[in-house]
Amino acid sequence: MPHPHPPAKPAPSRRPTAAQLLSLPPRWLALYEDFISKNAGQVSQIESALRSLTYVIPGRFRDAEIASESIHSGVQLLSLYHDNLLARAAAAARLPARSAHARYTRFWAQRSPLYRRVALVLQMVVYTQLLCEMSVKRRGGDRARWRVVVVLEAVKALCRLLLLRVTRSRPLLTPALPEREAIPEEGDAAEGDDDDMAGRPASSSLDVADTRSLANGGPRAASLKPPHEREWTMPRTGMSLPSLPDPADISSYLLGRVLTADDIKPAAKLLNRLQGTGHTAEVLHILAPLAYAVALARTGNHKSWTPWLVGVAVEYAARQLRDRSLRTTALERDEWNKRAWAMGWWMMRGAFYDNVTRGFVGGLTRRMPGFVAGILEDYEYLWENYYFSTSA
Repeated sequence: MPHPHPPAKPAPSRRPTAAQLLSLPPRWLALYEDFISKNAGQVSQIESALRSLTYVIPGRFRDAEIASESIHSGVQLLSLYHDNLLARAAAAARLPARSAHARYTRFWAQRSPLYRRVALVLQMVVYTQLLCEMSVKRRGGDRARWRVVVVLEAVKALCRLLLLRVTRSRPLLTPALPEREAIPEEGDAAEGDDDDMAGRPASSSLDVADTRSLANGGPRAASLKPPHEREWTMPRTGMSLPSLPDPADISSYLLGRVLTADDIKPAAKLLNRLQGTGHTAEVLHILAPLAYAVALARTGNHKSWTPWLVGVAVEYAARQLRDRSLRTTALERDEWNKRAWAMGWWMMRGAFYDNVTRGFVGGLTRRMPGFVAGILEDYEYLWENYYFSTSA
């Protein structure tokens, strides 16, 4: 009796398995994170270009302001994600923060998970607040819009009060998260030499060996540098002395190597703890936008002087109390300067804008060229109809 042939094995399926499909998104995400870390400069340029595009969209077509603000909010949230990626890459590479602001905010973000989460929520609300106001006004009218405005201001005030508590009564910085700092790429020096070579005329007498020597920083590259930029190797010990600065720029060379008091301070000491009237001033500064929003929502009339006077009075009281208890560091002075410039937004808000600034803007618009005047007119619509369009 013939032995039956064993059944043929089915051909292996070429369809991806569930595990393979599930592994694709993390793999793509890892590739994306690696691309962002290695191309931070190009990514920043793309983000800036997209933000610039949103400045000229309002007024171009129907619902253009919502489309423009949607793009702007999306770019801002994406840049916040990129900032997080670059901050993790910098921490992994153990790169020191270059600015005092980055040192201080990075210290608290790494030390306190609560600080990091609250600061992230605060920044996300700031980036999306105008879009939320536009969307709610379009669907629910002015009454729903003012409820959302008050809620968002309350959320921001709560976040800032929590940050004030977490940092043990130290002034708040703007923004509360570390600002983006570029990560130096490997081989930057070699690329710089290649760029210099690219700018040379074709009649240069450099051969292939000299070109490779230049790209690798070899002896040929050193011989082409000015004398003060060359390193000198001591014959007996073989140790190298650093290059000398440009004789015409000795002061900048020395100042760049001087350590200041802030450079050697611990990060937490870059801001002083607030006590007494200083703490009261910081709380008033946090509550000023909320007080203005509540007063404006209660009156329902942006031409009334009462809400504007309430907001300015609270902000002015905060500044006066702060000046009486002033003990500033360099980082604090930078923050006070930012807040002083932000006070200028009160000229674009409420009754002051309707009774004073609008006439000035209208006269300026009439003197401008057509394209610029059109952009100003489109932004006048935003300033007149949306609370967060002039929010500091």
